[in-house]
Amino acid sequence: MWFGSWSDLMRVVLVGAAAYLWLVVVLRISGKRTLAKLNAFDLVVTVALGSTLATILLSSDVSWSEGAVALVLLAALQYLAAFVSSRRPRVRTVLTADPTLLVEDGVLLDRALAQQRVSPGEVRQAVRASGFGDLAQVAAVVLETDGSFSVIACEQRGDGSAFQDVARPADDDRRPDTHDGDRR
Repeated sequence: MWFGSWSDLMRVVLVGAAAYLWLVVVLRISGKRTLAKLNAFDLVVTVALGSTLATILLSSDVSWSEGAVALVLLAALQYLAAFVSSRRPRVRTVLTADPTLLVEDGVLLDRALAQQRVSPGEVRQAVRASGFGDLAQVAAVVLETDGSFSVIACEQRGDGSAFQDVARPADDDRRPDTHDGDRR
């Protein structure tokens, strides 16, 4: 259907503008963490906020007040989860993944790659994107909780204190990058 009615269009404009402004207010009150991409839980909340806003805009079955309450509920749940997980390590382990070491001293960690379902080619791409042409120049590649790669150069390692919460599979098979059949 190309056109329903003028009243349907006006509902989208008026309710959409009100819902958008309400979402901005909710996000300003709830703080930066609500839209942070720190972990999978934060991503779920961000997607849910967008989906809720779209539903408020397009579904005449959902009133503005119901949508407003839903947006506040999502922001409040995210705030509560972030608050509790920052104070209770056990809750944090349920809601978030640990960062994982994928390369150590220029050597790919096969078990970690397999557990995280990351190919050697993806790691090499992250290394190249960081400006390195040789894995030997890389002290570590870490798969962060948000799915991004952190590439640390050998000369930037320092005392290694930033690695204390990084998981490394026990008895990992270390192998130099052999450039085997993983070309893209």
